[in-house]
Amino acid sequence: MHIETGLIAQPKLILAGATAAVVLAYYLRHLIRRPQDWPRILLAALFFSVFMEAIHFHVGPSELHFVGAMAIYFTLGFLPALFGFALGLLLQALIFEPADLAHWAVNSLSLILPLLLVHYTIGRRYREQGETLTWGRILRLDAMYYSGVALMVGFWLVGTGTGISAWALWASSYALIVLIEPLVTYAAVRLLKAHEGKRLGRLFAVDNLRIASARQSS
Repeated sequence: MHIETGLIAQPKLILAGATAAVVLAYYLRHLIRRPQDWPRILLAALFFSVFMEAIHFHVGPSELHFVGAMAIYFTLGFLPALFGFALGLLLQALIFEPADLAHWAVNSLSLILPLLLVHYTIGRRYREQGETLTWGRILRLDAMYYSGVALMVGFWLVGTGTGISAWALWASSYALIVLIEPLVTYAAVRLLKAHEGKRLGRLFAVDNLRIASARQSS
């Protein structure tokens, strides 16, 4: 979702900045009432940054990253994931690539808006309503999430002169991530559920999750 600097016109950058500000301000009022989520935001930003820096390849007009989106969402929670993405991208830009600050809002929305879609359509069934989480269900959530990311990047690229074939090459490259990431998410949730109630488990937000056994996970 790191679109090359200079491709996006100024009006879209302004639109992205205003939209990101509204979204983050709206959820900030919820975050203020949840102090237990504040350290989780830092963990989300840390894990997200490590994932992003560990695996990233330039593909077409953007980059292929291992984001760890559903792993962060399910182990740390909705608000920590939302703010962790924004904070992680900000820190990465400040530390590694200051030029990316121009696209901070664009890149943040490309991750945050698909997260909102996943959370309010299906994700809450598992995070809040106690439905059993399986590898197959995580796979479907990942497919939905990265489809949303791909559509967001496509939206930002409209009018930049980038051909649809270049976008399609980038979008299709995420098929591998969609297959691999659910395994990481499932393993992470199972590990943390095993430590639920212990010091390690209290740092995370897996109390309300129900995870299927390896035999049942399909």
